[in-house]
Amino acid sequence: MTRLIPALAALSVASAALAQAPANDAKLRAWVQPVSGPEMRKTVEKLVSFGTRHTLSSQTDPKRGIGASVRWAEARMKSFGLQTLQTCDVVTKLPRVPTPTRVCNAVAIQRGTERPNDVVIITGHIDSRVTDIMSANAEEPGANDDGSGVATVIEGARVLSKHKFPGTIVYAALSGEEQGLLGGKILADYARAQGWNVIANLNNDIIGNSCGSDGVCNDRQVRVFSEGPRWQGHEELAAQQRSLGGENDAPGRNVSRFLDSLADRLNIGLDVMQVWRNDRFGRGGDHTEFLNNGFPAVRFSVAVENYNWQHQDLRAENGVEYGDTVDKMDFPYLEKVAKLNTAALAALASAPPPPEPTVEGAVSTDTKISWNYRLSPGVRFRVRWRPTDGNQWTELNPNDIMCGTTIDPKISTKSQLGQSFACGATLKGIRVDDWVFGVSSVSKDGWESPVASAVPGGAFKPYVKPAVPAK
Repeated sequence: MTRLIPALAALSVASAALAQAPANDAKLRAWVQPVSGPEMRKTVEKLVSFGTRHTLSSQTDPKRGIGASVRWAEARMKSFGLQTLQTCDVVTKLPRVPTPTRVCNAVAIQRGTERPNDVVIITGHIDSRVTDIMSANAEEPGANDDGSGVATVIEGARVLSKHKFPGTIVYAALSGEEQGLLGGKILADYARAQGWNVIANLNNDIIGNSCGSDGVCNDRQVRVFSEGPRWQGHEELAAQQRSLGGENDAPGRNVSRFLDSLADRLNIGLDVMQVWRNDRFGRGGDHTEFLNNGFPAVRFSVAVENYNWQHQDLRAENGVEYGDTVDKMDFPYLEKVAKLNTAALAALASAPPPPEPTVEGAVSTDTKISWNYRLSPGVRFRVRWRPTDGNQWTELNPNDIMCGTTIDPKISTKSQLGQSFACGATLKGIRVDDWVFGVSSVSKDGWESPVASAVPGGAFKPYVKPAVPAK
């Protein structure tokens, strides 16, 4: 029988793992150094050259339309040595897709060397539009919306394909966003059908300009949008959240916190402006379909939007230029956003998946936090907490926790890896009423996952409604 270390395991000193974090940050900075604004400009110019990438445009023309652009994006990612495919579906969605239309995404997969089923996905949408959403054959350059996002996807693939990671990275250029988030749903449904454990979707949509239509400019920040209470399963979670909290702790919100901290440590001249709503006011993006499937997801977008340069026919009126063209973009700014995305992909694919913690401590002066995890040699855990009205995790248990790592020599190591083990700790003198608690996973070489909050809906897993006991 496999020997289990007790759930409330002995603590181990964290100094070794903590000391490795700066080295990993230096490694991330080196990995993203080749990310190139001029290279991404070439990608955007190529995308613009297809004339239109409207979802209802030609699927078969070799040089113009959505079909040609999707095939080009797939071929470009394949040239980096990655496995590629197209995820497709035939869609009718009134009023924007009035007849059955084949919608395809260009996808590349970089398989993880140790945990191929733990997946991080980066997306941008390849389709474009002008003022009339049903105008399929006008000149629709779509440079910033969303050639910038697709260029970031392809640049991440170009740079990171030269390295290997324990987890899997998926790069995707999505179609059909402007017609109703069609490509996002197709890929999210595919991920769920494949049984992927999606750690995060990083969706990039309008990330390549730094000046707004009112003249306000900001090239020092990027907005990251994240939902608060978890939407998927929210009906069943609502009563628990009213009692136990979780209004600010969906997994996507913790991905946002992770990105904010990462940007500070990268020192690339870019800060994350966390925006605590799912998307821009009254608007939407492909990450929402990942959230609907239960996967953690966030949206990157520019600090200030220029509404003259998106969803507009190409024209000039009263000295004002309208239209989404390459010359309106800020490629040094786009380079910084792409570096943050690329670093996040590498860090998330290097770290173990977050645990699924719960807390106890009602009418107690102590807090007990516990979780299950899959056995993986050398993995340790960090317990963090913050005030209930706090933005960031402010408190850190001084010791990492190791448990369940004893492997019975009489049983095959392979058969024990991946088994679920109980783990936890008691925080003496810390009252559960006053704090929000969370746990992150840390690999043997110091890569740390986002924090999973110990609240209803805080786990990095699709929500499963509890079974109703039989009468």
